[in-house]
Amino acid sequence: MRVSVFSTKPYDREFLSAANSMDGHELEFLEPRLTPQTAKLASGAAAVCAFVNDDLGTEVLERLAADGVRLIALRSAGFNHVDLATARRLGLTVVRVPEYSPYAVAEHTVALMLALNRKVYRAYNRVREHNFALTGLLGFDLHGRTVGVVGTGKIGFCVARILSGFGCRVIASDPYPDDAVTAAGIEYVPLQRLLSESDVITLHCPLTPDTEHLINPDRIAQMRRGVMLINTSRGALVDTRAVIDGLKNGQIGYLGLDVYEEETDLFFEDLSDRVLDDDDFSRLNTFPNVLITGHQAFFTEEAMRNIAATTIDSLTTIEREGPNAVPQSARVC
Repeated sequence: MRVSVFSTKPYDREFLSAANSMDGHELEFLEPRLTPQTAKLASGAAAVCAFVNDDLGTEVLERLAADGVRLIALRSAGFNHVDLATARRLGLTVVRVPEYSPYAVAEHTVALMLALNRKVYRAYNRVREHNFALTGLLGFDLHGRTVGVVGTGKIGFCVARILSGFGCRVIASDPYPDDAVTAAGIEYVPLQRLLSESDVITLHCPLTPDTEHLINPDRIAQMRRGVMLINTSRGALVDTRAVIDGLKNGQIGYLGLDVYEEETDLFFEDLSDRVLDDDDFSRLNTFPNVLITGHQAFFTEEAMRNIAATTIDSLTTIEREGPNAVPQSARVC
């Protein structure tokens, strides 16, 4: 099968090529992001392999279908960037990687918490300048603190277990409670109670119309003053301007982000020689109590191998047996 792989980086080529070594698909690695302007690069391909910031809206899907593409393989778990109604109308099969390594994202989440709390990034820069003063680096014990986990899928549950090991009191909120989470000693509570009781709040839910701007001015007002807020899920779960206001007035004491609601034109690229025209992102970077990483929480060897293996397996299965042979969890439409 000929596959156009968009938003390709050297690591994508490495892991996908290794996974494809026995399957023999014709992988065409393309550096540009998939947009209405670049969709023509997939002409003649049977499938497109896309990443989280590729455009899979109506215009792009119609152009892909007109050029003969029948399959969209997402090398991600999330699919909020796909116009599913259009995909169904055009008869396009969409598959994803339902899970790759919950530990990768969960461990990065906790790394953000620890780095923010103990000011690791500030201490690192000080020591490099031979400044060994401790003023301004005071943290707190995570042990005994209350952490609220919003969303208890595989990643959220993994975060909850790690923090339980730290001796935290972990509470959770999810519209679909999991008995395994309760059995692990984690209490489900309404979201409003979670917001008001938690010293640390971490988000682990998909982006849907119901969760867009889940963290907004009203919800921030319900939080404990000085709360630590972490988001390693989807950028648009957080209303960026509301969070900036919360940082300015001290309601939010710490902010850790691995995702950003306007990240499409920023993340995964080297923009070090450019002036960023995103005022909100630039404003966030002025706060000493904000730590942002560029959507790297998933980025471990294990996760990359799993993403590549699942993607290639879906392509091979569909080519040989049809889309219905792919596990339901991996089929979006």
